[in-house]
Amino acid sequence: MSPIIYLFVPGNRPERFAKALASGADRVILDLEDAVAPDDKVAARTHMAGWLNTLTPPDRDRLLVRVNDAASPWHTDDLHWLRGLPLREVMLSKCESPEQVDQVAGHLSVGASVLPLIETVRGVLAAAAIARASNVSRLAFGSLDYLLDLDLPGPGFALDAAALAIAMASRAESLPPPVAGVTPELDADAVQRDLAHARALGYGAKMCIHPMQVAVVRKAFKPDAQTLAWARRVVAQWQQSNGAGAIQVDGKMVDKPVLLRAERMLALAGQSQSL
Repeated sequence: MSPIIYLFVPGNRPERFAKALASGADRVILDLEDAVAPDDKVAARTHMAGWLNTLTPPDRDRLLVRVNDAASPWHTDDLHWLRGLPLREVMLSKCESPEQVDQVAGHLSVGASVLPLIETVRGVLAAAAIARASNVSRLAFGSLDYLLDLDLPGPGFALDAAALAIAMASRAESLPPPVAGVTPELDADAVQRDLAHARALGYGAKMCIHPMQVAVVRKAFKPDAQTLAWARRVVAQWQQSNGAGAIQVDGKMVDKPVLLRAERMLALAGQSQSL
């Protein structure tokens, strides 16, 4: 599965909507939560609904709305607002149970899905149950809010353990790899480091908060030249062996799982596996 890049845009900034859609991101998340002050929520809903109705179906299919969490005073209004909107997917903030997913899904059109954003200890502990809920497209990890919820001083083992639990829950339910949290720094090196770390924990998508991060993430998802050269050697020698079961490449044993990884690297780079 190809990596997916999500870009947030505040729901109360309609002048940024089209720019976000043209940023190169695969999905654009119109935000009703953190990026919108309480007094601006009503206006944000009006801006988003009006814009959604002007778009072609292919463009609308690239859009999500992030609604406020179930414990917030705006959640009920968000759900009523969702009815009848031409949305295929909605992100639920601070999701902590499959029942919350079901409640959101009940306000969506037939065939629409929910992307639960897990940001709390309760959410991590319920990740397996949330992943099993109907209408879930994939899971996402809100790492910054998780740090706050557990009162962690910064990234480390505790954050990685939560991230891994979400990745394992996703895999156990055959969901796509989860979406990694945002990188607050705009520095390209910081974004690349964050993505590499998330990939090492089983993540296959990422959320961005600025358009300039999109191109950085897109490039970072692709294997580097050295990895691609290795992958081509593995595939070529495997094909020459006529499926021997195990071969040696660069002095190391290669069996079927290693071959599949090499093929995956070539697919990520858009290169043919027939060499």
